[in-house]
Amino acid sequence: MRRILAAGLLTALLLTACAGSGTPGEPGATGSAGSAGDLSFDVSGVATVDDIAALVPAAIKDSGKLVVGASIDYAPAEFRAEDLKTAIGYDVDMAKALAKVMGLEAEVVDGEFASLLPGIGTKYNVGISSFTVTEERTASYNMVSYITVGSSYAVKTGNPTGFDPEDICGKSIAVQTGTWQDEELATFSEACTADGKDAIDILQYGRQSDATTNVVGGKAVAFYADSTVADYASSLTNGQMEIVGGIRDAAPQGIVVAQDDAELTEAVQKAMQQLMDDGTWGKILDAWGIDTEAALATAELFPQS
Repeated sequence: MRRILAAGLLTALLLTACAGSGTPGEPGATGSAGSAGDLSFDVSGVATVDDIAALVPAAIKDSGKLVVGASIDYAPAEFRAEDLKTAIGYDVDMAKALAKVMGLEAEVVDGEFASLLPGIGTKYNVGISSFTVTEERTASYNMVSYITVGSSYAVKTGNPTGFDPEDICGKSIAVQTGTWQDEELATFSEACTADGKDAIDILQYGRQSDATTNVVGGKAVAFYADSTVADYASSLTNGQMEIVGGIRDAAPQGIVVAQDDAELTEAVQKAMQQLMDDGTWGKILDAWGIDTEAALATAELFPQS
């Protein structure tokens, strides 16, 4: 992906982390690792597809809004612009384009990642927040795949602690709570103790920016996150971080819909397929410097029938 260097971002990261979480847009709100790099794609030209719009449930159609739950702290997928209010990122652009195909406007609502799934179907119409498709998630929710993303470790530049991704037992590793990488680290830690080694010191944070900041500050030797997130964070910390070990275990991510909402699920799946077929999805990723090979060509529905 493109390298976008933002001078002084490390200082901004430390300041926002020290301020703590607050209401978005108010003093003390947590910013993101990439708030300086707005590469938003203009989706104003995306047209409504009447046949797809007709599938939208009446209550959502009447509201005119597709309410999207997202943890807006995971650059470059979903994060805050410099005003600390506006949601930007490739997932955000995709959500806006998806809504337009369905004849709606997207309203992206922020929440901590671990709290998003319980709100699908009540607080949010859909969840678009870098959700990896897993058996555990598809047991309770429908997921429409749209991108393939792996996982990566990021460390301070020069890897001063000699962190080895193949030897992580006993190491302090930061991760965002509720992510696929959080689950993986727990599994890795269990394997460590089963082998008679020290458990991983898993440092869980509600926001990815806190995980990033605590690696830069030395509390953790590495963070573990989506490969796109790790790459973007390393590029935006002004040379303070780097990726080690490359990309691991690529897997599809999906839009989350309530499993009992067949109408909305069909509308979302067909709208996503429309964005894939007409090239909009690829253009969104390209605008953000993401390799378009990560874009899926088929909006597959999970669980599969």
